[in-house]
Amino acid sequence: MPLWEKGLIAIAINTILILVLFKVINVIDKKVREKIQSTESNSPLLRFIPILTKLLKAFLLFIAITGFLQSQGYSVSSILAGFGIGGIAVGMAAKDALANIFGSIELLSDHVYKVGDYVKIDGIEGYVEDINIRSTKVRDLDNFLISVPNNLAANAVITNVSRAKKRFINITFGVTYSTSNESIQKAQEILKNIAINHKEIHNQFTVAIHDLGESSINIRFRGYVKSGSYDKFLKVRGEFLDEVIRDFRAANIDFAFPSQSLYIESDNTKSEN
Repeated sequence: MPLWEKGLIAIAINTILILVLFKVINVIDKKVREKIQSTESNSPLLRFIPILTKLLKAFLLFIAITGFLQSQGYSVSSILAGFGIGGIAVGMAAKDALANIFGSIELLSDHVYKVGDYVKIDGIEGYVEDINIRSTKVRDLDNFLISVPNNLAANAVITNVSRAKKRFINITFGVTYSTSNESIQKAQEILKNIAINHKEIHNQFTVAIHDLGESSINIRFRGYVKSGSYDKFLKVRGEFLDEVIRDFRAANIDFAFPSQSLYIESDNTKSEN
């Protein structure tokens, strides 16, 4: 068989094989996207699937071409060596870009955070506004938009505040040293009753005298708000404090404030002439 006919047959076989593989990749691509959309319709991961699909197709096409050239007697190693010099330069230039792409894939596949979550990333905190191929956009409480490269985020310690199942309340109430023992006991009972009767405060909490301050006897309340929402936490905490102020005043229990007592000792000694 002439060499050119062998070449045509090889091209035909490689073309058919590539088309079949491309078809399989397209089917997998569709199934994966449908699976993701069924659980989260606006998942940022949907942006990366087409990129991965194209990269995989390009890799298969490269393998097919090098295989064909090898079968036709060309030295693929010398061709690859030529590409290698340029590839090193391109690779160095694209290193950070590729690191960001793989970082974003890692973040999304691990479900570390999603758009709308409140996160803390290496001292940066705010609401996640966007996740793209290169970076994660975080809107902080000053309304500044901060761009965090995904390769840095993927290697950072990330706190997803929005994933909290409940919120910790830790409040210390100081009462004056002139408060009677009965009133101190009453103050603790007030805190317990407010927590028990508030439907958004978890029933596992502690109330106890914490320490003796410079100007106050400190009673500490420690418990949990049932919701992980920060806005809900602030609302419940505010309601709790409102009730404490009202009930303490009704029971004539005075809150302490920083103060100092000055004792002056008179000098009764008489000078002798």
